[in-house]
Amino acid sequence: MFEFKKFRKKSPWILHYNAGSCNGCDIEILACLSPKYDLERFGVINTGNPKQSDIFLVTGPVTYRSRSRLLELYNQMPNPKVVVAVGSCACTGGVFRGMYNVEDGVDRYISVDVYIPGCASGPELIMDGVVKALEILEKKEREENERSEDDK
Repeated sequence: MFEFKKFRKKSPWILHYNAGSCNGCDIEILACLSPKYDLERFGVINTGNPKQSDIFLVTGPVTYRSRSRLLELYNQMPNPKVVVAVGSCACTGGVFRGMYNVEDGVDRYISVDVYIPGCASGPELIMDGVVKALEILEKKEREENERSEDDK
């Protein structure tokens, strides 16, 4: 059987999910994909399919209505995966924290590997966070490969 894992490092795919934000961070993520910042030069591509994604970019606070979808998308992603919380709302709940329909930040429900602060986070910060996520993904893949070799 042909192994696809060795190609994931060269072209990780990003899944972007808005858990209930004001769209400020979403606009900045799309700016990262524009020719001015060109996030794709690092080999990443934005996708809408969680089953092919390696990096999960989450914006906004987790709301009552988005919680189940967030968990569903996270569970559909293959291992190893990296979660990036973009913006202060995704990190802590931000200005929406304590509201009746907001259930705080993303890390209350799934483990977050990279936190990108700011309201809204700038493209430079997002790119730096994605580069750190690539390093973490490579480290997780190495550890997974070592475990699978030990099992053999």
